[in-house]
Amino acid sequence: MSMTGLKREKDKKAHIKVEGLTMAYGSHVIQKDLNFTIYRGDIFIIMGGSGCGKSTLLKHLIGLIPPASGRIIFNDTDFWAADLQQRKKILQKSGVLYQSGALWSSMTLLENVCLPLMEFTHLSKKAAEAIGLFKLRLVGLEQFSDYYPSQLSGGMRKRAALARAIVMDPEVLFFDEPSAGLDPVSSKHLDDLIVEIRDSLGATIVVVTHELASIFSIGNNCVFLDSESKTMLATGNPRMILRTTRNRKILEFLTRGTMKREVPVV
Repeated sequence: MSMTGLKREKDKKAHIKVEGLTMAYGSHVIQKDLNFTIYRGDIFIIMGGSGCGKSTLLKHLIGLIPPASGRIIFNDTDFWAADLQQRKKILQKSGVLYQSGALWSSMTLLENVCLPLMEFTHLSKKAAEAIGLFKLRLVGLEQFSDYYPSQLSGGMRKRAALARAIVMDPEVLFFDEPSAGLDPVSSKHLDDLIVEIRDSLGATIVVVTHELASIFSIGNNCVFLDSESKTMLATGNPRMILRTTRNRKILEFLTRGTMKREVPVV
């Protein structure tokens, strides 16, 4: 690595730290002993096979489910040890794009995008709509502001949901399977848009996905969850993990079983 690269790594600041996290529903443990760091400006990938707890981990990070044990630290604040007011302040600096988009079918795109502004700020309707139109412009949908979700394609609905997620200029954006249901071209366009949003907002982005194209094209940091051992098997840059891993499960997941390695795998 060059000296510039070393300096960049050294200068990275932790945005979210997960320490000793155990996720469980009652006595049923989903994942245990999770330890990883999401740095400012990361596009962080949560990955692993079906049923390993990816979406459950996301729900812990966005404040929907408390951990069985362990800590989730935003900057210097232990989220689940903080009082309700502190947790609300953290969540108001976050945006979420759900897998289905979760747009209100009875509202126009502009009304959907403006909803967080009307709920959490004291802006006038006119001011909120001006911001909403700007966010729709960022995702290429300004001309569809008066359309209803049912009138749009799946890819357009995802972009509209992204506009709503960024309407309050969040510090962190969470995505749950953003490419689900999209064709490869639309998925690539959404990946490009995610990178553009990260760069323009300076936001940290956390993405749950199993799409290899997305993992390698936009992800610079990740955690790999395993359903059998119920813990993480790796964390770090996905490309580096692919080059260096000796774990058969990780290798098969990241190559879909097509790559042959000369080094022993376990």
